[in-house]
Amino acid sequence: MHELSPISLSDYHYDLPHDRIASEPLERRDASKLLVYQAGDITHTQFARIEDWLSAGDLVVFNDTRVIPARLFMYRATGARIELLLLNPVSPKEVHKAMVAKAYCSWECMIGNKKKWKDGETLTMSLVIDGVHTHLHAALIDRERQWVELSWDQPELTFAELIRAAGALPLPPYLKREAREEDYWQYQTVYAEHEGAVAAPTAGLHFTPEVLQALEKKGVAKDFVTLHVSAGTFQPVKEENALDHDMHAEQLSITQVAIKQLLEHFPKITAVGTTSLRLLESLYWFGVELHEAGGELSASHAFRLAKLAPYSFEPQDLPDPQTALQLVLDHMQRHELEQLVAETSIFIFPGYDFKMCQNLITNYHMPETTLILLVAAFIGEDWRKVYEEAMDNDYRFLSYGDSSLLMANG
Repeated sequence: MHELSPISLSDYHYDLPHDRIASEPLERRDASKLLVYQAGDITHTQFARIEDWLSAGDLVVFNDTRVIPARLFMYRATGARIELLLLNPVSPKEVHKAMVAKAYCSWECMIGNKKKWKDGETLTMSLVIDGVHTHLHAALIDRERQWVELSWDQPELTFAELIRAAGALPLPPYLKREAREEDYWQYQTVYAEHEGAVAAPTAGLHFTPEVLQALEKKGVAKDFVTLHVSAGTFQPVKEENALDHDMHAEQLSITQVAIKQLLEHFPKITAVGTTSLRLLESLYWFGVELHEAGGELSASHAFRLAKLAPYSFEPQDLPDPQTALQLVLDHMQRHELEQLVAETSIFIFPGYDFKMCQNLITNYHMPETTLILLVAAFIGEDWRKVYEEAMDNDYRFLSYGDSSLLMANG
């Protein structure tokens, strides 16, 4: 590992008045403002016109994860409320398998009021699902790691069906309000498909069927990948040297078809959101791992990218992106894997050398966060110029806010 220079968190601060945080979405998704950054120049337009800035032959990559109602409110016999926020499945470990689990599954959770939950105590919630009475039970099986086993007495029901009935949508904490009925569709992208996220990939919230159709008409290709956004995306960086931040891990999956699309359109790739970008960059490093292994890893090999792994290589030792993608595709074809399921904790900060994406569509993020560091890595010190322009032009910030198209290569 190279010696990395400290990243001073205070260098990535800006003043964000609370009244600039969008607490409500716009009535029409694509009515949001769009700031386009290109070769140092900034243009202000509307998101509905984003096709003006993309070209035939470009590939736009979307994260099709679906937010689940991941907040569960359980009660002790005393009346004390215990809040569970589902983070990552423990058994089964893969998100897609956990969502279809029957009878029981285990999750790592954030637990509110944990000190009142006694060891060996089972919490129970009564539910009626499609006219069927059932009980959801929660048992704390590992207090330190905050692992909770959830079980139910109607084994024909899947876990996804259980939490749709039992859970609440986990809105970002800075919205400072409970989820309302309309949030259940407004806080999802129109193309959301694979359940498992506890936060929306919010850059995609601006897309409407009309915008997608306009892109298709222009000859812009689209592709879907899945990264299940974890609550860690809201986790503040508390260390002054941001490198010491405990980067969250997120599960991802990508199909052979998607990788073939990436190879066909490379390098004209636009990532919709930091989550899509993190997945695509992680995919490159999985290819590097295969390159290091001579292209031979077992079908059961677990691809897990550590937060600082990309910074441990000399540039001359790395394969080009097409080679890395081909290695991953060859691995999947050799072992008849229709999709690759993996885990990434990649930490992208200034100094990172992007491999996969020319453009990034993203909202405006909280100061002193890993997401600001990623934006600064993508466009350099001009991140301040972008944010000052957005502030001066009354842009709305954070999850329900306005958008930007950052074109790193001019």
